[in-house]
Amino acid sequence: MDGWPDPEIDYPCTWSYKLVGADEQAIRIAIAEIVADREHDVSLSRASRTGKYVSLKVQVVVGDHDERRGLANGFHEHPAVRFVL
Repeated sequence: MDGWPDPEIDYPCTWSYKLVGADEQAIRIAIAEIVADREHDVSLSRASRTGKYVSLKVQVVVGDHDERRGLANGFHEHPAVRFVL
């Protein structure tokens, strides 16, 4: 995830991630593992017509740049997550 410019953000704040994968339950488990005890909300964003892909929106309170990027990297590296937006 390096190479992208960092936006100017006032921390702490609520940050949103959209996670795309094939199995909604597996993505929800990934979220629980990665987010752990941080305050967060998960909602279904979209499912493909064929049911091949699903996306979930995760909103989580982050305290600083490293925490925000660490969550993004954790989602990106999890096998249940195909894309992080």
